This record gives sequence, structure tokens and C-alpha cells, in this order.
Amino acid sequence: MEWLYILMPIAGVKIFWPGLIILGVGVGIIGGFFGMGGAWMVTPGLNILGFPMAFAIGTDIAHMAGKSLISTMRHGKFGNVDYKLGMIMLVGTVVGFEVGAQMVMWLERVGNVEKVVRWIYIALLTMIAWMVFHDVAKRREKERQAAAKGETLAAGTTGVEWHKTLHKIKIPPMVHLKEAGIYCSAWLPIIVSFATGWLAGILGIGGGLIRMPALIYLIGCPTHVAVGTDLFEVMISGLYGAATYTYKGRTELVAAMIMLVGASVGAQVGAVATKYIKGYGIRIAFGLAVVGCAISILMKLVQPWLPQFKSVLDAGATVLVLGLVTCMSLYIFVRMVQGVKVELARKKAA
Repeated sequence: MEWLYILMPIAGVKIFWPGLIILGVGVGIIGGFFGMGGAWMVTPGLNILGFPMAFAIGTDIAHMAGKSLISTMRHGKFGNVDYKLGMIMLVGTVVGFEVGAQMVMWLERVGNVEKVVRWIYIALLTMIAWMVFHDVAKRREKERQAAAKGETLAAGTTGVEWHKTLHKIKIPPMVHLKEAGIYCSAWLPIIVSFATGWLAGILGIGGGLIRMPALIYLIGCPTHVAVGTDLFEVMISGLYGAATYTYKGRTELVAAMIMLVGASVGAQVGAVATKYIKGYGIRIAFGLAVVGCAISILMKLVQPWLPQFKSVLDAGATVLVLGLVTCMSLYIFVRMVQGVKVELARKKAA
């Protein structure tokens, strides 16, 4: 089965190329749907397929930049992108990203990059999964309380409302963000973007994994606007990240191009799907994907303590990541097709 593997000339490793295609197409759909580059799956996925962690980070950022450009253009047509908010966050994102990337280079020199990055991933994914499902639980509790009073929950009501507290901070300059429907201090998105940019530089992601929930829970964006605006940010930070990691010699362009071919198609599907799957449907699917990704990374982390099961854990982590990407992509695709059918039926009836 030697033909199923291709040599990566810069990283110097042989990679299972069908796995690259599955990651590209699947993460294209998922990234376009959730509003992120999908690196939270691709970076550990590339590492599981055989890339050293530093190369997995750099390669994923290069593939992510091109895919996010396609997704942003599609979301812009739907009015889901708050460009003013995106530009304000750009400053903090770029500065934070460079700080994180320099930390990765230092960790690589001292030989701790694999372990540190994986543990940060686990902690971050656990926190985000808790935040998403805590929000869903509180929202359902509010729905039950409203139903008991014979009332209907107001549109746009969320479970977690941390953004309302943060909006009370009135440090000038104040900005009005039309598409997001927000009036807040400009320092709020700048500080949030620096923190997410810093983590993005360390973890090799465009920041979408962190920024999409931050836009919803800390800044207060509606889910569909958070998706589109986040993709705009992922595109900008991804282009910068691709340049800085390529300069540092940690980008495998052959693998990035293989994934980008599939991702360019998948991103279109994911972006269109947000038209038919709204609000908490996106949040619940996002939370489930985060949990699955955390489990796959944990399977790699426990290998030093269970050396006799190394091959089983390696195979299990690979199957879980690729299976998760495939199942989530199919779910999004099917829901999109169902939405299109309903829309066409309505137009025909009219």
C-alpha cells in the first residue's frame, strides 16, 4: 500500500495522502459552517497523521488562509460579516499571534513543544465545551420558566449573558457595530482579539476556535454574525500566520495545497448551511465537535503511560479525528439539503 503515502519534502516524513483529502473537504465544510479555519481539528489531525507539531501548525495555517478567504466572501453575501468589528480586532489579533508564534519557536528549541501544545489544547477544549453546554442548559432553563408562565422567550435570548456585564464598561472610544447590533468600548474587542491571537499563535489556529465563542459570549454577537466576522478575522490572521511560519521554515506547502483543493469546495457548502441552521443548532454541533477533538488529543497524551497500547491508541485517534470530521460534515450537508428543499417548496407554493 506504498502508493497511499506521499513524501513531504520539507518535513521529511511520509504521509497518508487520503487522510489529507478527508481533512481538507471535511474541515472546509465544518469551518465554513462554524466560522473558523478548523485548525482545532487539522493541527492535531496532521500531527496524528505523522507531521511534527511545529510543521502541523505551520501547514494548517497556510491551508486555512486560502479556505477562509472563500468562506468570508460567501458569508459577506449573506450579510453575516461585521467588517468594522473585524478591522478593530485585527490589531490585537496580529500582535497576539506573533507573541504566540515566538513562544512556539522557543518551546521547540527547549524540546517541549509537543507536550505543552497538546495540554493547552486539552485545557482549552474542555473549557470551551463546558461554556457551550452551560449556555445551552441555561437557555433551556429560561425556556422552561417562560413556558411555565405562558410566555414565549424573546428572540435572541441567550443562556450565558456575560457580554451584558462587559458592555457596561464605558472606556472611550465607544463604537457602534451595525451588523452585530452592539454599542461598546473599542477596548473590549481589542483585548479579546489579543488574547485569542496569542492562543492562536501557540496552537497554530486562526483563532476561530476561541474567537467564535468569544464573539458570542464576551462581545455579544448573534451566532450567524459571529460566524461570518470570525471567518474574516481567520482569513487575515491566517495570511499573516502563513507568512511568518513559512519564513521560519515550518510550512509544508505540498500538504497545504492537497487540503486546500478539497477545502475550497467544502467551505462553500458550510457557508450556505448557516442560512438554514441557525443559533443554538450551530452551538450544540460545535460543542460536540470540540468534545470529540479533545478525546482524540487525550489518546495521544496517555501513550507514554500505556506504551503497550501505543499502536491501538494511534489508530483510534486517527479514526476518531477523521470519523468526526466526516460525520459532522455529512450532518451539515444533509441539513443544508433539507433546508434548500423546504425553501424551494415554499417558492413553488408561492
